[in-house]
Order: sequence, then C-alpha cells, then structure tokens
Amino acid sequence: MEDMLQMLKDLTDANGIPGNEREPRDVMRKYITPFADDVETDHLGSLIAKKVGDENGPKIMVAGHLDEIGFMVTNIDDRGFIKFQPVGGWWEQVMLAQRVTVMTSKGDIPGVIGSKPPHILPPEARKKSVDKKDMFIDIGATSKEEAMEFGVKPGDSIVPVCDFTVMKNEKLLMAKAWDNRIGCAIAIEVLKRLKGEAHPNVVYGVGTVQEEVGLRGARTSAHHIQPDIGFGVDVGIAGDTPGVTEKEALSKMGEGPQIIMFDASMVGHKGLRDFVTNTADEKGIPYQYDAVPGGGTDSGAIHLTANGVPALSITIATRYIHTHAAILHRDDFENAVKLIVEVIKKLDRKTVDAITFD
Repeated sequence: MEDMLQMLKDLTDANGIPGNEREPRDVMRKYITPFADDVETDHLGSLIAKKVGDENGPKIMVAGHLDEIGFMVTNIDDRGFIKFQPVGGWWEQVMLAQRVTVMTSKGDIPGVIGSKPPHILPPEARKKSVDKKDMFIDIGATSKEEAMEFGVKPGDSIVPVCDFTVMKNEKLLMAKAWDNRIGCAIAIEVLKRLKGEAHPNVVYGVGTVQEEVGLRGARTSAHHIQPDIGFGVDVGIAGDTPGVTEKEALSKMGEGPQIIMFDASMVGHKGLRDFVTNTADEKGIPYQYDAVPGGGTDSGAIHLTANGVPALSITIATRYIHTHAAILHRDDFENAVKLIVEVIKKLDRKTVDAITFD
C-alpha cells in the first residue's frame, strides 16, 4: 500500500470516541512529527504541531478533530447485555445490527447492536425506528459476571467497525471515522508539503479532541495558540446520492473541497473566504460553495477565541457521515491540501491585517 493510503488507513482504523482519543492522537503524532519543529498536547488532549516559517509572522491554525462518534457503556444487565449512551450524533436508522468494538482494559471485544426482533412487534411498532434506549450490545456474554470478566465496565468506549477500504473505483475511499480523520490527514499533509518551503508565518497543525460533543478541544487548543487565522478542516455533506436535491446539499464528490459560507456554529469570515477562493481561482484549484444550516466544525470555537479570529471551514464532501461507513473522494483531499498550502504561503502579516481589519 502506498504511503498516503497507509496513513489514511492508520488514522481511520484507530479507535477514539470523544474523551478517549489516545489511539488516533498517537497515529497523528507519528505522521506529523517529522514535519514539525515542536509537537505538544494541551491539557484536554488536543495535539498541537508547530512549524515555523517566519517566527515573527502571523499564526495560522489548521485544525481537524481526532474524535469520532461512538458510544459509551452505561451498565451491564444480568444476562450480560450492554446498555450504552451515544457519544456524538447518531440516527437510530443506521445503528441496528451494526458491528462495534468495545474497548476494555483487557483488550478490544467484538459486539453487535441489537434490539427486540420485528417479528414479535405489533404492526404499528414495525413502521417506526427503534429508540436508542431500547437497543443493547451483544458481546456474547452469558451473564453480567462473565461480561465483567471480559473486562467490560461502565465508561468503556464503544466504536463502529469498518476497515479502511479502497473501492473498485480507486479514487473512492470507504472507512469509519472519516469524520474527522480526513481533517487530521489534511493537517499532517499541509505540514509535510511546507517542509523546506518558505512561508511568512507560523503554522499549527492541530488534532482537536471532543469536537463531536461541543467543539471542546478547539476551544482549549485555540486558547493555547492564540491564532491570527483559523481553518477548520472537516467533512461536509455530499449531495450526489439518490433523492438529494440541490436545495438540500449542493456539493458533489470529486469536484473540489467545500468552502462553507455558514453553518450552525459560525458565519465564515468573508474576507478570508474571498482570499481563499481568489487563491483557488488563481492556481486553478477546484472548489465548491456550500452552506449547512445544522451542525458545525471546530471553526465555530476557533473564531470566538480571545478578541476574535478570522476563520473558515474547508470541508470534504462525504457520503454517509455519522454512520459506520462513509465514502469520500481522494481528489478532494488532495485539492484541499493544495489549496491550504497555497493560501498559507501568501499569509504574511500585511495580508492577515488586511483580511482582519478590512
């Protein structure tokens, strides 16, 4: 497997729900350290890699989040079935009969999400989705005691199962946790491509924690960095599947990174947005505009840091986000990296001041 695909596989196969991001953080640290002048972790767990171009130049933050949506063990019933709490946003329709991994102190345990079979439900109940509170996880234990012998205890993380897969069309990549290991991969690759390049600023490639439960790591890491410009790099909605209209989602996979005009967490900074799109036009890099009335990215926390930070979300159109298996297009990843690198090369102090105070 080529190096780029190996990095993407390592990032997405790592398990890390909000509050337990150690595995993906270790992977990101491994891949970003060769291209950074310094790598540290803030007290909440976000990884901050620093690359100095001009030490007196503005500070540019490129942040993807380490965490993925998952679940947490809340209790074990007398028959060994696990009750759980979703951690991050889940839709009931995509959960049942899906495989999961329970992360215990004695190692990972396979399981499957189950519920009462439809065959014994009344007709009206069959037409409705099963409520999360009525689901459980079967790990093959025959009692509470046996489950505890396996190592399961309340608070243990539970993650979806989907191995990184290059699809028949090799430009399309399927994995769990594209939301948001692709953002972490973008941060790594940006620092890699700046290695040996002159840039008039200090760049921070950041893997934040606990984004899926309230943009928490972005707050602490941005407070630590105090950036002059912030980019949240994440997944976005792909509108190229059956039944989705352009009124619902504008973007298509393979047609460039998404420039987010607004979402529920922020309005993208107009001056920065125009600077980014002008750079893309100048360099012939494809991009798409999009707006997302629900949800948000780390930019939503970054732009409120200290006295305010001009920030913009640059995202990758992705199918089936917040499920066990998502799909994205490799060209969109490559073009997002290329665009951010070209933008960073131009962000000197004068340009940043013009964007900020225009």
